[in-house]
Amino acid sequence: MLRTYPMGRPGYHDWMHAPREVSAPTAPAPWQRTALGANLLSPGGGLGVTIFEEMTTLAVQTGAINLGQGFPDEDGPLEIREAARAAIAAGANQYAPGKGIPELREAVAAHQQRFYGLSPDPASEVVITTGATEAIAASLLAFAGPGDEVLTLEPFYDSYGAVIGLSGATHVTAPLLAPDFMPDMAALEAAFSPRTKIVLLNNPHNPTGAVFPREVLQRIVDLARTHNSVIVTDEVYEHLTFGVSHVPVASLPGAADRTITISSAGKTFSLTGWKIGWLTGPENLVAAVRTVKQFLTYSSGTPFQSAIALGLGLPDSFYEGIAASLQNKRDILSEGLRAAGFDVFSPQGTYFVNVDTAPLGITDSVDLARRLPALVGVAAIPVPVFCHEEGAQRTRSLLRFAFCKKDGVLHEAAGRLASLSGRL
Repeated sequence: MLRTYPMGRPGYHDWMHAPREVSAPTAPAPWQRTALGANLLSPGGGLGVTIFEEMTTLAVQTGAINLGQGFPDEDGPLEIREAARAAIAAGANQYAPGKGIPELREAVAAHQQRFYGLSPDPASEVVITTGATEAIAASLLAFAGPGDEVLTLEPFYDSYGAVIGLSGATHVTAPLLAPDFMPDMAALEAAFSPRTKIVLLNNPHNPTGAVFPREVLQRIVDLARTHNSVIVTDEVYEHLTFGVSHVPVASLPGAADRTITISSAGKTFSLTGWKIGWLTGPENLVAAVRTVKQFLTYSSGTPFQSAIALGLGLPDSFYEGIAASLQNKRDILSEGLRAAGFDVFSPQGTYFVNVDTAPLGITDSVDLARRLPALVGVAAIPVPVFCHEEGAQRTRSLLRFAFCKKDGVLHEAAGRLASLSGRL
């Protein structure tokens, strides 16, 4: 368990001013808290770039295949894209209602009923957002602030740390342990406290690819009830699981009255640039989040909303097909990673596969990630960047690769990776 505080590290100074004698440290500005939460602020206050930007730049400079950032290189279903074009031609080009067009809210509710037996009221318990990222930000800002704690599993998606920092709350973590990246349950229980305002979950989990079973999720729900915590659950990879079923947290006993469930169209339909997401939950929690959301973007992508409503109604064969296709992509890349000499942790979901570089005698995955594009022409993301200091030490030899690419690209990447051990 690790707690980090928004005031920053000892001796911290605002980077815009020279160090000076003061009786108390200067409180960081909101942007500095955000940067610190996302591991972008140095001890001296300097502002860095995200690891995604750094790796993308290296990939461009070297002509490497970029398996760092998790976005597909193929567009989503034609019928959804044609529906968006038709909506634009029909004049759906002005603001949508702040909580989303009725057609999409009804489609989200129908989706929850169809796949999980949940029945949110589309009028009061569903809100459409600018991607899952806005839904997460609005939820955290609605319920957490200075003096509160937000608990996440670690490694954690970097935007979680950023928004927790922006809110002024304290970010508390509990570790996920290789090789299966399940929570250390004793550490998880110890991470809860009377100040745990929000438990922020990601399942299926980025960056590890873990899919948490019912018993693990139920234990988290029980702990949240004991500590009267709100559960915010990011389930954007809900349809991208391999041989296991996704269990929505809100479907578990004791969860429904305290859970905000978040998902989006980007991952399911390979339309990440559209930024259409949604959240569901009990009316009182949804109303609080909507109050914040309406002063962030107010509304999102009107013509895209009706197109995604169509997508949510696609037959089961579509959903089964995208998971099967992605599983095949996972296997193509994993074969090349094993040939490279890595220890490969086969994921049960998401776009990502993690490897341990230690079998190659490498203990610093950040250094290897910076060298990999020039060595073999492939870019990846080091897992320690998704952690606080203690977690970064625990994951210091791990790398994450994205396999949401065309099969031909993955075959080429696998071939390049297979040559790695001879180039070190």
